[in-house]
This record gives sequence, C-alpha cells and structure tokens, in this order.
Amino acid sequence: MAIKPEKHGMAAMTIAAIGIVYGDIGTSPLYTMKAVFIEEHGLALIPENIIGIISLIIWGLILVVGLKYVYMMLRADNRGEGGILALVSLAHKSLPDKSKWHLPLLMLGVFGAALFYGDSVITPAISVLSATEGLEVATPFFKPYIVPIAIAILVVLYAVQSTGTAGIGKFVGPVMVIWFLALAAMGIANIIESPQILVALNPVNAWVFVHNNATVAFVALGAIVLAFTGAEALYADMGHFGAGPIRRAWFMLIFPALSLNYLGQGGLLLSNPAAISNPFFQQLGSWSIYPLVFISTIAVVVASQATISGAFSITRQAIGLGLFPRMKIIHTSASEIGQIYMPTVNWLQMIAVLLAIIGFGSSDNLAGAYGIAVTGTMTITTVLLFFVMHYHWKWKLFPCLLISAGFFFVDIFLFSSNVLKIMSGGWFPLALGVALYILMLTWRRGRKLVGESQKRHAIPLDSFLQSLFFSPPQRVKGTAVFLRGENDGVPQALLHNLSHNKVLHERVFFLTIHTEEVPWVPRWERVQIRELSHQCYQIDVHYGFKNEPDIPKVLELCQEHGYSFDMMSTSFFVSRQTLIPSPKSGMVKWREHLFIWISRNARSAADYYQIPTNRVIELGARVEI
Repeated sequence: MAIKPEKHGMAAMTIAAIGIVYGDIGTSPLYTMKAVFIEEHGLALIPENIIGIISLIIWGLILVVGLKYVYMMLRADNRGEGGILALVSLAHKSLPDKSKWHLPLLMLGVFGAALFYGDSVITPAISVLSATEGLEVATPFFKPYIVPIAIAILVVLYAVQSTGTAGIGKFVGPVMVIWFLALAAMGIANIIESPQILVALNPVNAWVFVHNNATVAFVALGAIVLAFTGAEALYADMGHFGAGPIRRAWFMLIFPALSLNYLGQGGLLLSNPAAISNPFFQQLGSWSIYPLVFISTIAVVVASQATISGAFSITRQAIGLGLFPRMKIIHTSASEIGQIYMPTVNWLQMIAVLLAIIGFGSSDNLAGAYGIAVTGTMTITTVLLFFVMHYHWKWKLFPCLLISAGFFFVDIFLFSSNVLKIMSGGWFPLALGVALYILMLTWRRGRKLVGESQKRHAIPLDSFLQSLFFSPPQRVKGTAVFLRGENDGVPQALLHNLSHNKVLHERVFFLTIHTEEVPWVPRWERVQIRELSHQCYQIDVHYGFKNEPDIPKVLELCQEHGYSFDMMSTSFFVSRQTLIPSPKSGMVKWREHLFIWISRNARSAADYYQIPTNRVIELGARVEI
C-alpha cells in the first residue's frame, strides 16, 4: 500500500517538472524553423535542406539535451541542487587546496551566470512576440498591434509577480502537458500528409547536409540552436524536482512531442513551401490559428514565468556567494521557500525585456540576438563538468577528457555560429552579460578589499575582552547581539557603544555569519556557540548560498544549546559602514566609485537578516578601501 502514494507523488512531480522545467524549450517550435530559413542565411527551401535541418534538430535534441543535460548534468548535483553557480561551487571545492584552477573556474562560473541574465531577457521577449505574431497570420489587420499586445502581456506578467506564483503553480504542469500533446498531434497530422520526412530520423541526412552545405550549414546552426535553448533549465531546476521526474518527463513526453512537431513542420514545408512565412501557425490550416494563438500565449507566459523565477533564484544564490549586494527578498508563499519575489530584479528585467521588444520589433529580429548567451553558458558548463568528473567523481583522466571533448566540440560549434550574429543583435544579451559580469566582480573585489582593510585594523576580540574586564564597565540588564564579520576583530559598534554610552549589557553575543560553498546547510549543523568570558559568547552561523538568512530563527536554534533569548530585552548592534576611497586602492577609480555607489544603495544588514526594526541600533564606521 505504501507504493501507491510514492507512484502518485512521482507522477505529480513529473507533471510539475513538465510545466516549470520545459517551458522554454517547449515553446521553441514557435520560431525555430522560421528563423532557420530566413533570407539572410541563404538556405534554399528544397527537400534535401529541409530534411537535413530536421535531422540536425532531432539529433541535437538527442545529443545536447538528452545525453549531455538529461543524462550527464543531472548527475552533477551539489547536495541536490543544480545550476551553473551550484556547479562552479561543486567544482571549486573539489579541487586540491593549492590548485591553480580555483580562480579561473570561479571567473568562468561568474561569467556563465552573467550570461544567464542576457538569455533571461531575450526568452520572454521572443516567446511572447512569436505567440502574438500568430494573429498576423490570421489577418494583416493585427500587424500594427503585435508589439503593443506583446508589451501589454509582459507588463501584466511582471506586475503580478509580487502576488507570487504559488496559486497558479498547480495549473502550470497540466497546461504544458496539453501544450506538448498538441505539439505531438499537429506533428503526427503533418507526418501523415508527408511521410517522407521520416528519413530525417537517420543521422546520415544531417551529415550529408553539413557536408554539402558547409558554410551555409554553419550559419544555420545559429538558428538551429534555438531548438535547444532551455537545456540549462533542466539542470538549474534539479533542486526543485530532483533528477528522476525531469528525466521521466523528457523521455515520456517532451522529446517525443518536440521530435514529432519538428518532423511535422518539416513535412508541412515539403508539401507547402509557402508555409515558411510562419510554419507553426499553418500546421493545421486557417481554422486553427486563433486557438493556437490562445494556447501558445498561455504556454509562453508559463515559459516566461519560469525565466523570471529563475532570475530571482540565481540572484539570491549570487548574493549568498558574495557576487551581488544584499537586495530585498519577499517570500510569496508560507509553504514553499523557493517562491520569492525580488522587486529590483523584477523591474530591471522588465525594462530590459520591453526595450528588446521595442528595439528589435519582431521574433525574426530577436532570433538574431538569441543564442549567443545560452551557448556561451553551455560551453562553460562543459568545462566545469570536466573538473567535477575528474576531481569530484574521481573518474580516470582519459574518459573525462573524451566525454568533455565530445560535448565541447558540439558546444563550441554552436557558440561559434552564434558569434556571427553579434552584429545582427547578439551584442544585446552579450552586453548585458558583460555589464553584470563587471558588476559582480567589482562587488566581490570591493568586499574583499573591505575585509582586508578591517582585518588590518582589527583588534583581537579575546585580548580586548581580557583588558576590558580589568576595569569593567557598568553592566545593564538585557542581552546585546553584535553582528561581526568573518574578518572582524572587535565590532566597531561595540567600541562606539562603550565610548559613547559607557555601559555593557549583562549578556553579550557576537554573531558571525559564514556562507559555505554548498546550497544548503542542515538545521542541526547551522549554529555553533562558544563561551568567551564574563558572559560573552561567540555564535557562528553557517548558511548555504540558498539558505534564507534569518537571525531571529538563529536565536531560536540557540535554545537547543542552552541559550534562550527574549526579543523584547535583546538589542542588536550593527555597524553601518561608510566607505572612503584610498589612494592605494586595489581597484581602478571607476570600479572603486561603482562599488561605493552599489554599497550605499544595498539593503541594510539588519533588514536583510530580518532583525526586528525596533530592536536594531546602527552605529557608523568608516572603512578605507
């Protein structure tokens, strides 16, 4: 009897994975074939080329998505979590302590994360535009309204993010199941009309096409890769569903449905080459256009929602790893910790998406911008995978090199073909990625300089307490908690309090937060307390980069160690840093000023760590960088 609930739970997780994980790759049939045969590629619409393109797409789905991501990448879990930041931390901590690869791998991982943001801007823009362009297929009357309609849909989508997605989450899976079944049904209908397209299942046709059209095929790869975008989501969302449901969804529904639809679109073009103007919306004839626009609009909203939520998730991870400043994080669900809303990320991403839609104007133009960011991330993922295989899994060097070289060969070809699109729009996500890469490295470097400055001027805590209690200050009732950085000695807030108020609370706790290179730190490993002297104590809190910092909950955990806290008699002292430029700064001037500006606009430590505002005392501290 216990097996049935387990099966039922696995089925529910698989359906949920279909909705969340596969939204991006599931909507690629909307625009891929149309983008491949645009006039600029110079690819003749003849049967040999159509069959060759379909063969490349299907075998790309098998090798890139199925073999690399579904089979290999889902094995590389960092305590159950996936995504490029989880992968880089897994590779990083697997290396020997003195390895020369630590810094290069970190730089690669940060750049891959930055490229993700470029991709996350293009995905909603091209998906929603492609869906609304179906109206233009129905009647030219809608042509002037395509962009305004797409903008309206996206503005509404971003505006409702603050309400959370928990309410609609249970509908996402079933909606996308219907979408994939519709893809499969349309594909089958067109395959029946043109069964000769089934020869595309033979990989020899892909090879013949590439061999006979080397230059044109290389250019066309830049559009063929649109069929694989969203593959990174398989790995990034592993922590939400686990590898099992994601694999089952791929083999049981996603891959068959996508393959059938691409075969069907190829069959349609064999029998009706004029359908290339928009092959997706012409698969079933004019009667189906409005229903297809309706269901595809719902599907692209689901795909866009997954991208937006992904941006929130990776930003929170980056904050935990010290790559971004503290930002406001709002939990939109009492039961799901992953349901978060970040206002700053939400509105900045919306502005970038709307600028992309207005600037590019059509899905054809956006296809020129799409691909370079995601193929860059895919290539970086392959490099990181080699280090995980060799150092973490302890595989032999030769098989690691062989597997990585195979994946890298495919990735570098896809990336190289997309480099050709830089001038036609690829510069846009690349520029976004580079800007965020500079910002993340500037923040990381600045925080390192601040830490080094504090360490140079730090007063050792133990010796300070010994000297302090030779002539002890007056003790007052209550508990004081001083936030103390990893590199700090005596907190500046304590020195200011003693200097100005001349008193010390009867119980004093110094609280230091450590972020580990793992996604989660279990509750029972999170808090360590050691006694110093004279009722002074050091609390060390260990978080993973996906844990939610919450100091009141930390104090509750302290009860398990024998220390209780009454919040109404506990005061939290926080040092408010004022950064001062130094002539001997470790950064160039413009990066120094950028870091200071970001720091001034970052969320306060008290707010970020969820300390009750009426219990916080902030005292200023000047720090040279």
